[in-house]
Amino acid sequence: MAVVPLTLTISLCLVFTFVVFFLREHARGPLSSPERDSLLPLAEERPRLAGGGAAHRRTDA
Repeated sequence: MAVVPLTLTISLCLVFTFVVFFLREHARGPLSSPERDSLLPLAEERPRLAGGGAAHRRTDA
């Protein structure tokens, strides 16, 4: 019957982890939400200028 204490220990660790992550997410408040965070990879990036340096120039001989 050593399985029961092991199962309870693992279950309590999982519950504790869930509570910690829940409270951390709740503390972030209205500044962020899972829906908004999931769309961050699709956000517009700043445009980059091409050919700005001398290393990119091509010389024809």
